[in-house]
This record gives sequence, C-alpha cells and structure tokens, in this order.
Amino acid sequence: MSVTDPAGQPVRPPVQQKLARNHRSFASFRVISALMLREVATRYGTTPGGYIWAFAEPLGAISIMAVAFSIVMRSPHLGDNFIIYYSTGYLPYQLFQTVSSTAGGSISFMGALLRYPAVTWVDAIAARTIVNTMTALLVSYMLLSVLCLATGFQTIIAYDKIFLAFFMSFAVGLGVGTLNAVLMGLFPVWERIWGVITRPLFLASGVLFLYEEMPPLVRDILWYNPLIHVTGLARDAFYPIYQPTHISPTYVLSVGLITLGFGTLLMARYYKDLLNK
Repeated sequence: MSVTDPAGQPVRPPVQQKLARNHRSFASFRVISALMLREVATRYGTTPGGYIWAFAEPLGAISIMAVAFSIVMRSPHLGDNFIIYYSTGYLPYQLFQTVSSTAGGSISFMGALLRYPAVTWVDAIAARTIVNTMTALLVSYMLLSVLCLATGFQTIIAYDKIFLAFFMSFAVGLGVGTLNAVLMGLFPVWERIWGVITRPLFLASGVLFLYEEMPPLVRDILWYNPLIHVTGLARDAFYPIYQPTHISPTYVLSVGLITLGFGTLLMARYYKDLLNK
C-alpha cells in the first residue's frame, strides 16, 4: 500500500529515502572518479613523456634560477645551496598556481560534460583539483628529497611547518580558483586582467628574496599577499636559523575561506548562466 502526501504525491518510506541518498552519494563518487581519469588522460596522456614533464618542468625552472643567480651572487639569502633555497620558495608557490589555474578553468574545460544532469560544477572542480594537487605534492616531495640527497643538504626538517605551508598554499589556490571560475565565466575579460595582476606575483611572493630584506614600505604592502607567508613558512621548515616573524596562518586561511565562500555562493547563483553562455 502506497502512502501519499496532502497533494496526492507518493511518499517514499524512510528506508527507500535512505537508499536513494546513498545511491546519489555513490553516483557522485563515481562521477568524480571518472572525471579524474579524464583529467589524467587529457593532461598527461596526450603529450610525449606524460608524467615525466610534471617533474621536468619545476626541476628545469629551479635549475635555471639557481644557475642564473649563482653567477651574480656568491651565496643565496639563506644557507649556501642555491637549488634548495629556490626549491623551498618555488614549489609552494607553484602549488598555488597549479590549484588556482585548474580550479579556475574547470567550468570552461569541462563545459560539455557539465550539461549532463549527473555532472555538477562541484564534481568538475573537485576532480581537477584532486588530480593536480596530488601530482604537485608528489612532485614537490620527490624533488625536495632528490635535491637534498644530490646536493648533500643536511638539516632538521620541521615537517609540521612544511605541511602547513603547502596546505595554506592549497587553501588560497582553491579559493581564488573557485572565485575566478565564476568571474572568468561571467566576464571573459577578467582572465586577461587577472593575468596582468598576477604577473609580478612571482617576485612579490618571496620566491627569490626574503621578506626581511625588503624595504619597510614594501614589507607593509606585501604582508597582505598570502603567498609571502607561505614561502616564508616553507623556508622556516628547512632553515632552523631562519626565524620569520611576519607569518600568520590565520590570515592566509581566512583569505582562502573567504574567497572560497564567495566563489561557492556566486557559482550556485550563476551556474546555469555560465552553462548557457
């Protein structure tokens, strides 16, 4: 015997409602898994070498910077190893760039798939973010380990600090990327504006120089850049002699949560408009 509500519509028993919710949750997991496989195949399966480039690109960038600055400088700003110094600043910064760019391009990259009812914008952002974050973290771990062994760099690494630094970078990247996904969809010119704004970000994030060595006025401005806290904390994890006082994880994580919150609200409001463009 079926049960109906006052409007005459059939009402599912509690057991069936629970099974339906579990089915939807499992379906979402399968969708994200399928999108992750698609991301891996698209990003790394269509180029010669595949995942090798994920290691070669940051290694090449670090090596070029180390060689270039070793020519004009006797020693890095910390320690005596240029490669380790630049690695500890570049890799956390690169994680932010990777997460923000992949999350920001999720809607346009998976626009055709998002027209299927089973695929949502949350699935698209989650799939691309998970794949590229895991790849970036694995590359960072392996590169830092190999470079430390190859250069004979010895130190007591504060793993809690390096973990927090990468988590802060991820949080800001996800928040900024989610917000950009909406803004770039609604205002295509924002992609170019964002490119211009972030062009000096590499220098302004402390990848090449220490925060403490900058002029006071510049320090007062750059403090509001979350990535200056990320690179400072990452170097603090590798250099016990370095004692930065400007780092505020609370501020960085707040920036990540606020941008993620605004991005989520705007995405929920304008998601259908983005698909119809």
